[in-house]
Amino acid sequence: MIVCVAVVGHQNNPLYIQSFTEADDALKLHHIVHCSLDVIDERVNNPKKSGTTLNEAFLGLLYPTLNYKVYGYLTNTKVKFIMVTTDLDVRDTDVRSFFRKFHAAYVDAVSNPFHVPGKKITSRTFADSVSNIVRSYTFN
Repeated sequence: MIVCVAVVGHQNNPLYIQSFTEADDALKLHHIVHCSLDVIDERVNNPKKSGTTLNEAFLGLLYPTLNYKVYGYLTNTKVKFIMVTTDLDVRDTDVRSFFRKFHAAYVDAVSNPFHVPGKKITSRTFADSVSNIVRSYTFN
């Protein structure tokens, strides 16, 4: 089950973060998302150590914790997408598919002429779209 998704700007500023669990876990999930930014920076700045190629947007599994797995995706404009899931057996193809749909929803949201680039995404349509995408994915 996906418990949190986030969009982080190229200067590591949070543009959108949504948790899909109880309020008690929200702060812990925000912390996990924030910690994952260090892993993304490490992979981007040291591609030889991480084994990833910079021309691929999907960063894969960033790190596992005891209860969660954290996945990352990096756009061409250095906007980062982060997903936190409780499922421990997840296929990369399913996560890639999720991030493609999430990226398409993001593009729709920032293509709005009233959206200010670099500011938080407050669109109710984007939030509903993300919720629908998250609900449609159960990694089994």
